[in-house]
Amino acid sequence: MEKYTTFLLLALVSEILGTVSGFGSSILFVPVASMFFDMRTVLGITAVFHVFSNISKITLFRKGIDRRIAVKLGIPAVLFVLLGAGLSTVLPLRQMELFMSVALILLSVYLLLNTKRTPGRTDTELYIGGAVSGFLAGLVGTGGAVRGLTLAAFGLSKDVFVATSALIDLGVDASRAVVYVGNGYFPIEYLILVPMLMLVAVVGSYLGKLVLQRTSERMFRYLVLGVIIGISVFQMVRYLTAQQGA
Repeated sequence: MEKYTTFLLLALVSEILGTVSGFGSSILFVPVASMFFDMRTVLGITAVFHVFSNISKITLFRKGIDRRIAVKLGIPAVLFVLLGAGLSTVLPLRQMELFMSVALILLSVYLLLNTKRTPGRTDTELYIGGAVSGFLAGLVGTGGAVRGLTLAAFGLSKDVFVATSALIDLGVDASRAVVYVGNGYFPIEYLILVPMLMLVAVVGSYLGKLVLQRTSERMFRYLVLGVIIGISVFQMVRYLTAQQGA
């Protein structure tokens, strides 16, 4: 039970920071969950948790949804998440976990060094961003940073950014959850976590909204990216240590 308590507290922190940053909680939640569960279970739990998380954000920020961007970014994301989730059943996920950590570090460093640089504001950028973020979400559990970077190019306000991202993410997570659960990624013994994850998603999203209203988004993005780099480095060290001991 102590394991679950620690996991849920870290999930709450991930949800708060994910709401504040606009990237979604999975970019933090996946590395955190992988400290407690194997990678396939992490993918299943992340998808289920994120469904509750995104419903909470859509409810809290519902007036900010940009439907045009949501459709053009969301449709390719939903299509490609199915491809990524399907490949997760045959690819070696321990190696994918290492890839995820490296990718998160590189992307986080890029975002830290290029806070004012954004891609172009075209429909093509939306399609590509949606496809890449969806594929990564299906394969390694998190594509929020790619989606966030794409949305950042359009200069959206905080509420529009969070609400639109959450709506897209809801479609992505609902799609991959079906694939993961159907392939046994969410073992029955973890069903006890479902109501607790639902509570964490609601409380974390609400607290994140309060923080977002009162604090500079830019400052918190630096904090979130720093945490991502730290967790990813920890994951890489843990993986390499396990490989040496094998």
